[in-house]
Amino acid sequence: MLTEPLEADAAPEGESDAAVVRGSLSRPERFAAVFDRHSDEIYRYVARRLGPETAEDVVAETFLTAFRKRGGYDLDRPDARPWLYGIATNLVRAHRRAEVRRNRALARGHDPATAESFDERSVARLTAERLQPRLAAALNRLSAGERDLLMLIAWADLTYEEAAHALGVPVGTVRSRLHRVRTKVRRALGGVDPMTTNEESLA
Repeated sequence: MLTEPLEADAAPEGESDAAVVRGSLSRPERFAAVFDRHSDEIYRYVARRLGPETAEDVVAETFLTAFRKRGGYDLDRPDARPWLYGIATNLVRAHRRAEVRRNRALARGHDPATAESFDERSVARLTAERLQPRLAAALNRLSAGERDLLMLIAWADLTYEEAAHALGVPVGTVRSRLHRVRTKVRRALGGVDPMTTNEESLA
């Protein structure tokens, strides 16, 4: 899917992301292990927001930015995912028009990335697809910051603390903003909580 920016240097089994980043400061090729561990997950997140046609370039830029900024990584954080999601989210902001276009297409009931046959769709998938147009329209009515927060919690499955780290805001801010966002989206979905629907409805 993506081309690795560095020659791979496998990290020892069980070694934390922080240890890999620390090691990459003297041996840059070691940073490829962070890419190997997390690139597919970051790609799925970006593709859901911008579509696959834009996602590959954004993910490549995410890891290039992370590599360049690895000297400032907080080594007390063993998991690099929140840091990477934060970088990816910042880059998504440069593609707001693409995201709005994608959500508008989804709101019309058209997903250019979907190529499944009817027989492959579960009941949950069908229910999700009925929700999708209303959800996409609701997402377009959120502010950029509200949309970023909801996507990090609902799609990336980050904790409140991890989302706060990714966005560079206090945890209390995440809690209060998320409460407002859930209220807005729940109202748009006729009472359905966007945090408890099948994740396919957000895909």
